[in-house]
Amino acid sequence: MHYRKFGRLEWNSSILGFGAMRLPILEGDSSRIDEEKATKMIYYAIDHGVNYIDSAYPYHKGRSEPFLGKILKGEYRKKVKIATKLPVWLVEKREDCDRFFEEQLERLDEHKVDFYLFHGLSKDTWKKTRELDLLGWAEGKVARGEIAHLGFSFHDDFSLFQEIIHFYDNWDFCQIQFNFFDQDFQAGTRGLNYAYQKGLAVVVMEPLKGGFLAKAPPPVKVIWDRAREKRSPAEWALLWVWNHPQVSVVLSGMTTLKQVEENIQVASRAKAGMLKDEDLELIEEVRKTYQTLRPIPCTACDYCKDCPVEIPISEIFELYNDGVSFDQMDRAKKAYREWVKDEKKADKCLECGQCESVCPQGIPIRFWLKRVHQELLS
Repeated sequence: MHYRKFGRLEWNSSILGFGAMRLPILEGDSSRIDEEKATKMIYYAIDHGVNYIDSAYPYHKGRSEPFLGKILKGEYRKKVKIATKLPVWLVEKREDCDRFFEEQLERLDEHKVDFYLFHGLSKDTWKKTRELDLLGWAEGKVARGEIAHLGFSFHDDFSLFQEIIHFYDNWDFCQIQFNFFDQDFQAGTRGLNYAYQKGLAVVVMEPLKGGFLAKAPPPVKVIWDRAREKRSPAEWALLWVWNHPQVSVVLSGMTTLKQVEENIQVASRAKAGMLKDEDLELIEEVRKTYQTLRPIPCTACDYCKDCPVEIPISEIFELYNDGVSFDQMDRAKKAYREWVKDEKKADKCLECGQCESVCPQGIPIRFWLKRVHQELLS
């Protein structure tokens, strides 16, 4: 495992971090973590040098933090730093922060948090953060030793990203979406460079764009097959992110032990600046090809999971995107008819807009649900 300096802190993070957001589950229920499999995965990662684990209040419907608190004891706990997040969108008054924070400490079975983030800052949640002086609340926790390092994760445009960093001098780190497909999306490459110049550690999420970049539809496979070195699409995507020295740690939401093993092997080979010009040109060609194939920019983050009528939005979008990208619409239609229950199909959308208000990608979900339903039942 390779390590990089974590911003201005006197600590080096493993370049691969474990995102505890897509752990293996039982019977398709995201609140029921398969603890036996997930424990083996996390212990394997730690045994092979991973020292940064990322969670959040809502992950696995609130079960991610308690699971980590249960298994990270003794020597395993000493080997890792745990990051978790304040669900800013759920905060109505400043006192709510104490309630969430105390609950998180209890879940994690801790008396302090190593790395604490304001979760998913956007225009609305940043406005709330300022109006309720949530940074003042957090500074109090830092002063009392209950939070070691403060940061934020981000889902909005570059100008707001700049504003947030300018507003507060004591950010230690930030977390942004960054992959070769999304170089100009949200904070993007400009945000990466800006945060790095300001001394912040940069944690990268969605390096594979929700697993999309690990797939190789025929037009993309033709390009990868021309590479001078044969690598999997996932390896190319991860190496592209690690090629940037500004990146401190890349989070991977791993679901199987095989994924953990493969990612650790890739991380053991990854170095900043290792990709040659011909590699970067190939990746750019892949990026442009992907842009022509994928109609809905969904990353399967599942922030839309709390749909009032329980429509499995990201799963439906994945069926549709894969059908288009891989030219397998017949398979997508069959899966939609047989796998998605009638009472949870896309036409049951109430058009309340709740999903769109929390979507980090800004997807017009209501529009796409109508279109996808029509096309998958045609």
